Amino acid sequence: MNYFHLEAKVVSRGAGRSVIAAAAYASCSRLYNDYDGLTHDYTRKQGCLYSEVFLPQYAPENWKDRQVLWEAVESVEKTKDSRLARELVVALPAELSLDDWKNMLERFIREQGTDLGMCADVNIHDPYPPGHNPHSHILFTMRPLDEYGKWQAKTQKEYLCKRGEEECGFTADEFKVAKTQGWEKQYMYQFGEKKGYLTPSEAEKIEGCIRTSKTPKSTRYGRQNPLTELWNSEEQIFAWRKSWEMIINEEQERHGIVDRVDCRSHAARGLTEQPTVHEGYHARKLESMGIVSDRCELNRQIRADNKLLRELKASVKKLMDTAKNTIPSLAKAMESLRAKMIIFCYQLGYICKGKSSISKYVDAADPILERYAELKQEIREKSSEQKSLRSEKKGTSIFNVKKQMELSQRIAELTEDLEELCSERTMLLNQLDCADDKEVKKVKTSVSTMKDTLKNLEAKEVQFSAELDAAQKEFASLQEQVADFDPIDLYNARQAIRSEMEQDAVHKLQERYTDEYSYITMVDGRREVSLMLDEYAEEQRIQQLKQEQQRKFQQERRQNHPLKKQKDRER
Repeated sequence: MNYFHLEAKVVSRGAGRSVIAAAAYASCSRLYNDYDGLTHDYTRKQGCLYSEVFLPQYAPENWKDRQVLWEAVESVEKTKDSRLARELVVALPAELSLDDWKNMLERFIREQGTDLGMCADVNIHDPYPPGHNPHSHILFTMRPLDEYGKWQAKTQKEYLCKRGEEECGFTADEFKVAKTQGWEKQYMYQFGEKKGYLTPSEAEKIEGCIRTSKTPKSTRYGRQNPLTELWNSEEQIFAWRKSWEMIINEEQERHGIVDRVDCRSHAARGLTEQPTVHEGYHARKLESMGIVSDRCELNRQIRADNKLLRELKASVKKLMDTAKNTIPSLAKAMESLRAKMIIFCYQLGYICKGKSSISKYVDAADPILERYAELKQEIREKSSEQKSLRSEKKGTSIFNVKKQMELSQRIAELTEDLEELCSERTMLLNQLDCADDKEVKKVKTSVSTMKDTLKNLEAKEVQFSAELDAAQKEFASLQEQVADFDPIDLYNARQAIRSEMEQDAVHKLQERYTDEYSYITMVDGRREVSLMLDEYAEEQRIQQLKQEQQRKFQQERRQNHPLKKQKDRER
C-alpha cells in the first residue's frame, strides 16, 4: 500500500440520510428505522468481511446490537436536520491480513473513539476481486455519554444577560449564580413604535413599555458541549488522520514492509506531483466493461505526467551530481536542463490550448444548460397549473359563465406560454445538438467532467510553471559555474549534443501524448526556451568571439610568415 486515505463525512437528516440506512449498508444487514418506518435491507450486498460495535465504559451493554444502538441515536435526535453520526472511510493496506486489519482498527477505535466516550460501528469491506480495494466504514456517534450511560446534550441554551452596559452569555445553571451578582435576562419589549431587547429593570424606567415575548434573548446556536465541539473540529479530523497514519506505518514496519504512508497533502509535503482524483465504483465498473471512464482516463494522464516528471528530475539530478569541472560534463548538464525546459514549455503550451478549447465549450454550454433547466421548471409549473385549471373548469357549473370564461382565458394564456416555452426548448436542444432530455443529461455530465479537467489543467499549469522556474534557476547556476571555461569550446560541445538531447525530449513527449503529440507545440516550446535563455544573444557573442579569434590568428600568422621575417632582417 503506497497511498493514504481517510475520508470524514457526516450522516445528517438535513442531507436526506438516515444513520440506520448507513449502518445497514456498511454491515450488509437488514435494519428497521422506527423514525420514518422504513426497512433498509442490504443483505444481498457482498464483500463485508467483519462487523462489530465498540462501546465506551458507561454505554448500555445491549447497544452491542447495532439496531438498538442506532435506534437510540435516532430517537434522541428530534429535529429534521439533526446530525446523527460521523462516518469515516479508511483504506486498509492490501499487503496485510484480516486479523491485522482488525487489530489496527480496534486500536484506532479505542484511542480515538471509545476512550473519548464515542460508540463506534466498524465494518471491513473487501469487494471483488479481493485485495484490490480493502477499506473500512466506521460510524461514530455524535453525542457524548455521561457516567450513567445517558446521552449528553450537544448544546445548552445560552441566555444573553446584561449588567449595566455589559452583556454576557450564561447557561441555565450558570444564571442561578449570575443572578445573585446583578445579571438580568433580556426580553423583547415594545415602547411606542419601537421594539427592542431590555432587562426588566430597564423596562421599568420607560413609561408605557410592554413586554411582547416570554422568551429571553439567547445566542443563536447555544453553548456547545466541549466534547461535541472537539469531535466536530478540524483539529480532531487531523488527529484521526495522524493516528491512522501512525498505526499503518507501525504495522507495516512490524511486518517488514518498506512502504510508508503520509497523511499530509502533496502541497504540505512539498511535492510537485499532481495528486490523482477519486475514481469510484461506477468509473471502475465502466472500465471493466471496456468503456473508457473520464475519471480513470484523467488519472492515467496524471500518472503519466508524474512519471515523466520523476524521470526528468532523476536524470537532471544525476547529471548535476556528476558534473565536474570538465567541458563535456558541463555541456551535457546544460543541454539536459535545456531539454527539460523544452518539455515543460511544451506541456504548458499543450495545457494552454486544452484550457482554451475546454473553456470555450463550457462557456458556451453553461448558459444554455442553465436556461434549459429554467425552461423545464417553467414548463413543469405551467403544465401543472394548466392541468389544475382544466380540472377546476370541468368541475365548475356551466351556468357559472363568468367563472368558465375566466378559467378558459387563463388556460388559453397558459397554452400560448407553453407553446412559446416549448419552441425555445427545441431551439436550445438544437444548440446543444441533442434530441431529448437524456442527451442533455449526457451533455451536462460532459460539461461537469470538463470543469474537473479544467481544474486539473490549472493545477498542472501551476506545477509545470514552478518546475520551469526551478530549471531556469539551475541553468543560471550552471552558467555561473562555467564562467572560467573557454566559451567557444563549451558552445561547440553543447551544439554537438543538442540535437540528440532534443530528440530524446521529443521521444519522451511522444510516449506521453501518443496520438495527441503536436509538432507545432514542440516548435513553440523550443522557441520559448530559446527566448528564455537568450540564445540569439549568446550565438552572436560566440560568433563575435570566433571572429576576434580568427583575426588574432591571422595576425599572428602574418607576423610569423618567413617572407615577412626576411624583409624585417633586410631593413
